[in-house]
Amino acid sequence: MSKRAVDMTFQAMYTLTDLRVVLRETAPSHELDPDQRVQAQRLLDNLERQVASLKQEMLR
Repeated sequence: MSKRAVDMTFQAMYTLTDLRVVLRETAPSHELDPDQRVQAQRLLDNLERQVASLKQEMLR
């Protein structure tokens, strides 16, 4: 496995941790305010890019 794939794995994990923080802040109802929705969308978009890069790197 390449160093890039390892780095992408850790970056995706860090992004999931950031998303987890948002969920913890909104517990127990997990209703997001507008700012949290923007933050969650940004994190999820970033996560999708990271996972796509990881998939590309690992499957070449």
